Amino acid sequence: MIFRLRTTQTTAQGREIVRDREVSGDRITIGRSAENTLHLPDLALDPHHAVIQVTESGRIAIKAYGATGFVLDGRKVGEGTIDPQAGGELRFSSYRVAVSQSDDGAVLLSIGQIGEAVGDETEKAGFSLAGRLAGKRTMSWLLGLTVLIAFLAVPIISQMTRDRAAKQGVVGDAAWSSGPLSLAHHQLEGKCEACHVKPFEAVRDTACLTCHKDVHEHAAPARLANARGPGSASDQIEWRIAHLFGKPGPGACSDCHTEHEDAGRMPPPAQAFCGDCHGSLKERLPHTELGNATDFGKVHPEFRPSLALTVGSDQLTRVSLAEHPREASGLTFTHDQHLDPRGGVAQMAQRLGKGAGGLGCADCHHPTADGVRFLPIDMERDCEACHSLAYDKVGGTFRRLKHGDTDQMIADLSVAPRAAAPIVTGRVRPGDYANGGTYFARFSPSGGGVGSVTQALSRDGICGECHTPRLAGGRFSVVPVTQTMRFLNHGWFNHAAHKEEKCTSCHAADRSNSASDLLLPDLKSCRSCHSGEVAPRGKVPSSCAMCHDYHLKALAPRGVEPRRKR
Repeated sequence: MIFRLRTTQTTAQGREIVRDREVSGDRITIGRSAENTLHLPDLALDPHHAVIQVTESGRIAIKAYGATGFVLDGRKVGEGTIDPQAGGELRFSSYRVAVSQSDDGAVLLSIGQIGEAVGDETEKAGFSLAGRLAGKRTMSWLLGLTVLIAFLAVPIISQMTRDRAAKQGVVGDAAWSSGPLSLAHHQLEGKCEACHVKPFEAVRDTACLTCHKDVHEHAAPARLANARGPGSASDQIEWRIAHLFGKPGPGACSDCHTEHEDAGRMPPPAQAFCGDCHGSLKERLPHTELGNATDFGKVHPEFRPSLALTVGSDQLTRVSLAEHPREASGLTFTHDQHLDPRGGVAQMAQRLGKGAGGLGCADCHHPTADGVRFLPIDMERDCEACHSLAYDKVGGTFRRLKHGDTDQMIADLSVAPRAAAPIVTGRVRPGDYANGGTYFARFSPSGGGVGSVTQALSRDGICGECHTPRLAGGRFSVVPVTQTMRFLNHGWFNHAAHKEEKCTSCHAADRSNSASDLLLPDLKSCRSCHSGEVAPRGKVPSSCAMCHDYHLKALAPRGVEPRRKR
């Protein structure tokens, strides 16, 4: 059997719109619930109100599920039948359903809404409050006044009449909060006056600086104003309006640090906040050394590490990696010699228990406790296992030179025995480690004398293997070594976050044959993984706040030791 559901709607201009929908089957359901075949959205109807089905004799049977019933040809009944050829009329509250049979034999149900149902006012009143309340306009005014009194008048009166000395709170002010405080300010929850010093006034910078006394300015206020620029005409109009309502800025603390957003960590400022100034900074501040930057993956200057350019100098100079700078650390050490798995160093390391592959980065470079950076190289901890400083043995005790103290070394070697016996007895080591060899506890090349300070500090001596010897004022010494502990002082990098990568993925140490090689990854190398604030699939989203701190301190974000000199 085919049921044809015909709905008729009237537009505002009085034009009727007729739509037909056919349903196959022997039955259809009627009710307020949307899952019914015939959905009649009227509160006077049950969710599942009635069912219409075809009997074996071809008549249309209608039966109500509940006690509410329906109207059949003017009579309220609970069930009934209709001859489709003769037709009939059903009424479900405000809906009229005319039942008839179309020319093609389908059962035609014509549905139309007739407004208030005749004779059903009592039935509908059981589902509506309209007959028991005032009119809509009156109720709207009453509800509006209730909101004003409960959420505006009561807190204002409480604020004006409370006892401040007794630290009496404001009644109903919780309704004014747009959300919980962030994790950093969670202890101030419920203490609105800690930040909102004056009623109906935005939070001022002075309130923030009461606690955050050591916060550094991003730059001098006048320079910040020049970098920000005058703004467009619409921006200036908006700020004038904002100032009328007491909002501070631009450049106020609350411009970046927005509260009442979530109970978790305060979200970092959006990248657009940084790009508003730094995107065209060179145009507004022609003398700045900073390049324009709007997005790490699109517009960002090449990295400019701070390093020593002159041997023995304390001064660190920022140089772009695009200029391929060379570091003057004072060392003659090379990485490739130590990392070559086929070299002599690897063979020596294997005999000392460093593994079958020889030396690795982790044998000399040790991370800090937090994993963020690496500890400075220490001779006694990281090098002496191979480069022994023992020069004599008295009984069962070895005498060692004190690394880093040239005067003490000269004094020790000056009184050392001129014919030193081999420190290692028994099996004789071959080659350079044999009696008379380069490393036979003489700290000088073979054939050059025994225990000579001059030879130890020569380029071919034990000190000259890693250091640059020098003679100044008749005194032997070595060029001071400068270990730069942090090259990029204006950014933040965390090694712990990259622990799944190999060291050589970013630092080409295995191909470095000079101590002056600056083994830092450039911008292109970092972009192979890191993109801008919005990153494509497979790359890491990297906004400005990931690496940069707005309130930059003198020694860089989070404070670091810029260099270590020995």
